Amino acid sequence: MPRATSGSVTHRRHKRMLQHAKGNRGGRGNLYRRARETVERGWKSAYRDRKARKRDFRRLWIIRINAAARLHGLTYSRFMSGLKLANVDLDRRVLASVAMHEPEAFAEVAALAKKHLS
Repeated sequence: MPRATSGSVTHRRHKRMLQHAKGNRGGRGNLYRRARETVERGWKSAYRDRKARKRDFRRLWIIRINAAARLHGLTYSRFMSGLKLANVDLDRRVLASVAMHEPEAFAEVAALAKKHLS
């Protein structure tokens, strides 16, 4: 009986990894071992940065809301507190968008928050 090798399985696995490494320069796109190191590091970074992107956008929205709120005499925390007291359920992404693109509408929201603070 002939000796069974895992040649086809290994070849398929290597080919799949090299497909993922496509576009890398030099050995990182051609040599299996270098390609695997590169691809796995890329996957690790992608996983980590999917989480980081959410944090980064939240920080950006808070900065934009704070800047717009200060134009109306409020700090970020006082503004958000006033919105909570007014039962306004707008998330930070929407508030930041309104602050940037529709300053008149944001002024109304700020006035509402200010009214419920006092």
